[in-house]
Amino acid sequence: MPKKLLIGNAAVARGAYEAGVRVVSSYPGTPSTEITESMVAYDDVYVEWAPNEKVACEVAVGASMAGARSMTCCKHVGFNVMADPVFTASYIGVNGGMVICVADDPGMHSSQNEQDSRHYAKAAKLAMLEPSDSAECLQYTKRAFELSEKFDVPFVLRLSTRVSHSQSLVETADRADVPLKPYEKNIAKNVMMPANAIKRHVAVEERAKALLAFAEETDLNTVEDNGAKIGVITAGISYMYAREALGDRVNYLKLGMVYPLPVEKINAFCASCEKVYVVEELDPVIEEHCKAIGAQVIGKDVFTMLGEYTPAMIAKAVFDQDPPASLGAEEPVPVRPPVMCPGCPHRGTFYVLKKLGLTVSGDIGCYTLGAAQPLASVDSTICMGASVSAALGMAKARGPEFNKKLVSVIGDSTFIHSGITGLIDIVYNKGANTVIILDNSITGMTGHQDNPTTGKTIRGEATKQVDLEMLCHAVGVDHVRIVDPFDVKAMEQAVKEETTREEPSVIIAQRPCALLKYVKYEGRCHVSDRCRKCKMCMKLGCPAISVHGDEVRIDPNQCNGCGLCVNVCPFGAIEKEV
Repeated sequence: MPKKLLIGNAAVARGAYEAGVRVVSSYPGTPSTEITESMVAYDDVYVEWAPNEKVACEVAVGASMAGARSMTCCKHVGFNVMADPVFTASYIGVNGGMVICVADDPGMHSSQNEQDSRHYAKAAKLAMLEPSDSAECLQYTKRAFELSEKFDVPFVLRLSTRVSHSQSLVETADRADVPLKPYEKNIAKNVMMPANAIKRHVAVEERAKALLAFAEETDLNTVEDNGAKIGVITAGISYMYAREALGDRVNYLKLGMVYPLPVEKINAFCASCEKVYVVEELDPVIEEHCKAIGAQVIGKDVFTMLGEYTPAMIAKAVFDQDPPASLGAEEPVPVRPPVMCPGCPHRGTFYVLKKLGLTVSGDIGCYTLGAAQPLASVDSTICMGASVSAALGMAKARGPEFNKKLVSVIGDSTFIHSGITGLIDIVYNKGANTVIILDNSITGMTGHQDNPTTGKTIRGEATKQVDLEMLCHAVGVDHVRIVDPFDVKAMEQAVKEETTREEPSVIIAQRPCALLKYVKYEGRCHVSDRCRKCKMCMKLGCPAISVHGDEVRIDPNQCNGCGLCVNVCPFGAIEKEV
């Protein structure tokens, strides 16, 4: 069969396609996004972006219940949003096979925490597989669908940033012809009211025993005997790191099924070695299991619970071996923190909020960078949608006068995801908060995915477009206004007026993302000889503007001509070349 070089996420999508998946519903979240985006290439699969992960999971559960193989994908914090239906889906089981793909983010490359999703498999009594490269991503996905139907349970496929985004060869195959399974009304299995759930819990525990027996015998858990005295128990990307660091100097127990974990196989492996290390990123899930069953292993006492591992780190812990000097950088690499792009529509909003000295309840998205200098205007970021709800809590705790110096900021996609209910809470409980919806016409941070506010589906097809202004009015907000955030005077006036109200208000800061293909600014900006060196433009934090000595310059290679700096300069010293 043909071989292709694929990133792990694309390999998962290919595996799902070959397994006969019919319905895929997800919400974008790095590092999982490309799984669902890659599914768009397969015309005979229904693919959608859902408003949030909970909805996406429920769509997949419904499709499975109706007899189709289904899949839903998320990042680790998205699994939290998905948890409600996941725990009950464990009791219901499946009709058509169902796979939940979750991508963890060790090192927090694009996340607010380093949550370990393996805990969910144990808590929800689900089975979990963890591939270590793209080839296993494809094969494990196919196996997950088969095993889901065999054991009547959704299977979780756990990825990590390095597996999701690294490339390796995969061998592709034709799509399996998997017919829809018959749909039959089954109240006892599918209606989880207490009387039925009590009986289904019995089935869940019986299934757990069967899965444990499977974990002992499956070829997903393999021993590599190199005749060594030292053993390593590992899984996923940690296996690849250990292999690179230790080679054939140790024996390996590679766990492809990370929940439930085998007992006899682990004890037998440990008995065959004089010393055994558990190599796993994040939490000591495998290590704690080993110690609970009486296996003597070395884990987090020599390995960190923080961030990503490296081959050098593993070699140092196991053999006290320093990495070759050639692997180090000859010169220190300068730190380059992320910043909002030139022309970012959010920059004008944060400039105004910083100028007014407001407390800003922030949210998840590109605009989280409003916390970075020199704007430094975001006071808090918790999770998707929390900017709205948390601000109500702040206002109720500190009173009306504090509320006049307080705003929430939330993106259009995040508002749809989980901000609407927070706004309803403000209205219902007589709050007087001001919410600023940063409407950049796309889901920006995860790579320009469409959402219900854009009027397009994941395939680019025209669909109904959510009208944010009408939506806010519909939930009871009387004061809603749309402002261009690059019109800094109008934006400042709007914020001043809305924060003085004694009832809820919404400002929709509406300007498309500068990186959208249809956004074409004309010309470039430059600093004229009228510049008085006040450096007001530097407060924007635009990466195209810099100071050289006492001179302000605009880099023509970075400037995209958005003109925000022209609006900010008090002396008209910045001009646009057309």
